[in-house]
Amino acid sequence: MTYISRRAALAGVAGLALSVTARASLAADAVVRVGYQKYGTLVLLKGKGILEKKLEPLGVTVKWSEFAAGPQMLEALNAGAIDIGQTGEAPPIFAQAASDNLIYLASEPASPAGEAIIIPKDSPLKSVEELRGKTVGLNKGSNVHFLLVKALEKHGLAYSEIKTAFLPPADARAAFERGAIDAWAIWDPFFAAAEVSIGARPLTTAEGIVPNYQFYLGSRKFADANPAIIEALISAVDETNRWVEKDTTAAAETLAPLTGIPVAALTVALKRQNFGVAPLTEKVVADQQLIADTFLKLGLLPKPVNVAEAVRKPRA
Repeated sequence: MTYISRRAALAGVAGLALSVTARASLAADAVVRVGYQKYGTLVLLKGKGILEKKLEPLGVTVKWSEFAAGPQMLEALNAGAIDIGQTGEAPPIFAQAASDNLIYLASEPASPAGEAIIIPKDSPLKSVEELRGKTVGLNKGSNVHFLLVKALEKHGLAYSEIKTAFLPPADARAAFERGAIDAWAIWDPFFAAAEVSIGARPLTTAEGIVPNYQFYLGSRKFADANPAIIEALISAVDETNRWVEKDTTAAAETLAPLTGIPVAALTVALKRQNFGVAPLTEKVVADQQLIADTFLKLGLLPKPVNVAEAVRKPRA
């Protein structure tokens, strides 16, 4: 089944989850702590209050916490500071290696056009091969970490043949603008903002290299104890995604004050994102396992990771 064709099934499951029986299983005045980044479905969910509305019948409130990037968010999840979050591909791999607390709840479809290795508009670099000996800025352990590894591999370079500067997005943007790094591996909307505002150029996007999925993740203990909250979240995400697909301009205008990123850049980013939400398929799990195996081989993981062990099984 496709992401779009799963929506009816998801809505039905969510409806059952929000029944009176489900409510009886939850403590009164319960709180779900949700981590979000400056971009993505969860920040729109927060801005529109959709999750709060779906959880109100259950007597559940939402506490939101903003994070600079996925790795920092999942560190908080493993530490017990949040219950649910959304990140790209690589952060869950590192989080699972650090703890058995993490569980995959659902995924969004691949959006390879939404991440890239970019260079300044006046850079002499013309190909990934020319990164040999150069410094690439990136957020360590993020989805673009895997993009960088596979892009180098595709173009005949070893990861050891470049220099890396591990920087969160805001610091990387500053380093990129002042010429302290030669290239920047980054995701939307920061990628789109650099294109629109300073004329940055993609040396390569992830297209034909890596899929660039988004995942909804949770604390295993929380997810097991609160299935109704998880299904309400998935239903809220689905509703939000359908709204964004229908009116990208309105979504960009809503995101702009929440993110501090111009509407023009957000519009570019949203138009190259694929929307939907569904349980993880065998292919998605296999793609995640490839990331885990690749990072282990590079010595970036402390131990092997079995992704399938952290995937939530859909409710019957």
